Amino acid sequence: MTIWVNEQIDPSGMIHACIACCDETQAQDCHESFEKGLTDQQKTDGWVAQLRTVDSWDEVPVNALKLN
Repeated sequence: MTIWVNEQIDPSGMIHACIACCDETQAQDCHESFEKGLTDQQKTDGWVAQLRTVDSWDEVPVNALKLN
């Protein structure tokens, strides 16, 4: 099973927002939203929107909103 994990990460590596789901289209839409949600200043400061995949719900950060 592929699980898509979207994260907004600050320059220190702390995750501020995380949404995980099994639907690639939904994950891509969420990633675009996360990207657009970052201000130019945040991007300059080193914030990133990251989309990655994992194989198990056990690999998803505990604070994530998990969508089926």
